[in-house]
Amino acid sequence: MAIYAKKSLGQNFLVDKIILEKITEITEIENKEVLEVGPGTGNLTEYILKKNPKKFYVVEKDDNLAQLLNEKFNDKINIINDDILNISADKISEAKIIVFGNLPYNISTEILSRWIINLKKDFWFTKLILMFQKEVAERIIAEVNTSNYGRLSILSSWKLSVKKIIDIKPNSFLPRPKIDSSLLVFSPIENFLEIKNPKNLEMITKTFFGQRRKMIKKPFNQIFNNAQEVAKKLNINLNLRPQNLSPETYLSITKEYEKLGS
Repeated sequence: MAIYAKKSLGQNFLVDKIILEKITEITEIENKEVLEVGPGTGNLTEYILKKNPKKFYVVEKDDNLAQLLNEKFNDKINIINDDILNISADKISEAKIIVFGNLPYNISTEILSRWIINLKKDFWFTKLILMFQKEVAERIIAEVNTSNYGRLSILSSWKLSVKKIIDIKPNSFLPRPKIDSSLLVFSPIENFLEIKNPKNLEMITKTFFGQRRKMIKKPFNQIFNNAQEVAKKLNINLNLRPQNLSPETYLSITKEYEKLGS
């Protein structure tokens, strides 16, 4: 069966054997349950299988690729032929799983954001080992007071610690993308600060970073009638800009906002 990457699905197949090997050495796989999102033609799948996982699930949206994977690996993997956005990944297994993903670039942030927002204290995974467009990865791992810091950095660091493993050049893929990629590893933060509704954090960071070059006085006044009082309570200087506030500060602002509705 001739398989061609579909641009509409953001497909770029990782073919670099050194990188494939490196990915499977990040964490212990033997006798663990594994989920691979977007396995494509099964290049990484082969390397993961060599590490003897206890159970192996793959989610592949493309019907032709799902058929190819079935022919190639048969009963060694459990194929879920569906869009990852239609699936509750936390319901795939009762065990805590390791997740690998060369995520389609066009939906990578949507997948990550959705997983983080829905995360409860009893994490359904032990590690997320995911590949992103380098530019997106830089926004995920950005520190406070840097130009890449923003909504995605705050959301990612809320419940997960994130580490960049390696940047990957276009020639490691077929077809070659026009941009570099980065491999990130996410690990659970056991005692993250809980808020009532994560959508409130999204709304607040959207309000602030929608005016990222302006002082935070304006978004503060949009959110709170008693902006000066809240700022004083949280020890926040309203002359700062959105990128100057730490993720913890945004969570504190969100908790104050939620008190308005209680």
